[in-house]
Amino acid sequence: MCPRVTVMPVAPTPTQAQTLALSAPAGGNPAATRLRHLLAGPDFLVMPCCFDGLSARLIELAGFPLTFMSGFAVAAARLARPDTGLLSYGEVLDQGRSILEAVSIPVIGDADTGYGNVANVQRTLSGYARAGFAGIMIEDQLAPKRCGHTLGKEVVGRDEARARIRAAVAARDAGADILIMARTDARATLGLDEALWRLQAFADLGADILFLEAPRDEAEMRAFCAAVPGPKMANMLEEGLSPLLPPAHLAEIGYKIAAYPLTLLNSAVHAMQEALADLRDGRVPQRRISFATIRDLVGFNDYDQLLARYAAPDGQPDAQPRR
Repeated sequence: MCPRVTVMPVAPTPTQAQTLALSAPAGGNPAATRLRHLLAGPDFLVMPCCFDGLSARLIELAGFPLTFMSGFAVAAARLARPDTGLLSYGEVLDQGRSILEAVSIPVIGDADTGYGNVANVQRTLSGYARAGFAGIMIEDQLAPKRCGHTLGKEVVGRDEARARIRAAVAARDAGADILIMARTDARATLGLDEALWRLQAFADLGADILFLEAPRDEAEMRAFCAAVPGPKMANMLEEGLSPLLPPAHLAEIGYKIAAYPLTLLNSAVHAMQEALADLRDGRVPQRRISFATIRDLVGFNDYDQLLARYAAPDGQPDAQPRR
């Protein structure tokens, strides 16, 4: 069964809920409003990550309340290249729009380092908000960035790291209705204390969600949750640098969200490899969905019904649209 949103409650403190409410501009982005409600609610949020419209739709149909567009997964699916800053702002935004058109649940978008200096950060945040993203993740790596669980990462200095988040908050507060997830990769090169200092600074600057990338053990995860205010995300990467903990355990530690960045992509690749092996060996793959199922998933049935409604002799719909 899908863990929907009923997994282990962690009620936010009144301060967290008040902060989320105060950061919401009047009107604006319905997806951002829904994300604020999820963060202020009592439930722990299990968040599988998507990489295209179909993967996002499957997440929504499975009952999950939100998703995250993974930069690693998008680079792999779109380019078959590594997550090392090769995708441009325009390419990622284009991929994001196709995801946003496919679902109604809130989507948080990976924006790497913001694609440049503070002016780029503000343009990126504004573009993501206009596209309909509920949230945006900005990190403190030196460009070109790389996957947080690989070797060779470097981070910018404290001043530049804070400037990125300060610029993002200013753009949000000026009317770009989107939540900001601030991430640090400083644990890998500068140690846990520096990483916690940065996250506390990001929270003070007004970031909505905090993300410590690649803590090495549960003790570091607990230190993060104890030291930094606000909603926090855990990154549950299979075979990554951090321990894989059940949602209930993460909730007890103090996390609000658990992201699963490559679970769907890795599962899809495994299934395709199995099917290709069957075809290579002269067998018809049996571990697959039906043609009827894929037609329904991509909307063929709705498409055909739409054409039928407008096929009336007078050119008017012959029935009320389906709700």
